[in-house]
Amino acid sequence: MSAFLLSAFSASAAGRGADGDSLFVFRHGGMERHYRLYVPDSLAAGRPLVMMLHGYGGHASPEAFGILDAARRYGFAACFPQGAEDARGNACWNVGYPFQEGLRTDDVDFICSLARFLVKEYGLDARNVFCTGHSNGGEMCYLMAYRRPDLFAAVAPIAGLTLEWMYRELEAVKPVPLMELHGTADSTSLWCGDPRNEGGWGAYIAVPLAVGYWAAAGRCTYEETEELPAGASGLRVTAHRYRGGAGGCEVWLYEIEGGSHSWSGDVMDTGTEIWRFFSMYVSK
Repeated sequence: MSAFLLSAFSASAAGRGADGDSLFVFRHGGMERHYRLYVPDSLAAGRPLVMMLHGYGGHASPEAFGILDAARRYGFAACFPQGAEDARGNACWNVGYPFQEGLRTDDVDFICSLARFLVKEYGLDARNVFCTGHSNGGEMCYLMAYRRPDLFAAVAPIAGLTLEWMYRELEAVKPVPLMELHGTADSTSLWCGDPRNEGGWGAYIAVPLAVGYWAAAGRCTYEETEELPAGASGLRVTAHRYRGGAGGCEVWLYEIEGGSHSWSGDVMDTGTEIWRFFSMYVSK
């Protein structure tokens, strides 16, 4: 792909891997940002796009998540952006952790600008752009739900958190379908929250409260629960699905009893489960 310039940002191919997995450079905010991209071989106009965000200190590695397999199976495009380094030298997304104070990287604008570029460059459907992410990437999903519900049709934070500053300072401006998958024994992103910032990530609210906020914002009226078949881990999973929301909005919480801070691939086919949720909001 030749270099592409659009006002404040640009993108160009840095290499092309197998099966449509591509490495690109994207210029944004005076920085060279990177991402990998999977596009179906038989790309048809109007296909959906899923943005997949890695965790703190992570990498844009499509093979590390179940989204790539789901993209191949169900025929959507998948983008894996790379977070910029913070003062500690760790790749991250700027979500307002205390130790990110002074970090000037505008990752909300970066991810949104990149998504808009990909939609235009590949003829994808701007109505069908979704965001998922693990851990720090999950925090970005919550931040996107607050700040950019106009761009993302639904979000799926995995082991993600709502930081207390988000909860107190931001307001939901419209219903946003949201799916959270979280282990109750997660020792990094505590199920019960961390009001005193003992973990160093900043104070954050309990996972059921965070999810309940979006169920209320979506005007969901009832809850259905389902016990899912145990995967290889043998852990019990309870799906809480809040339904009856405005415009068909649903909010799902998958509670993994004893689950750790992981993508939970040994518990279920997480990529497929995410796409199952997103596919309900694909506009035809």
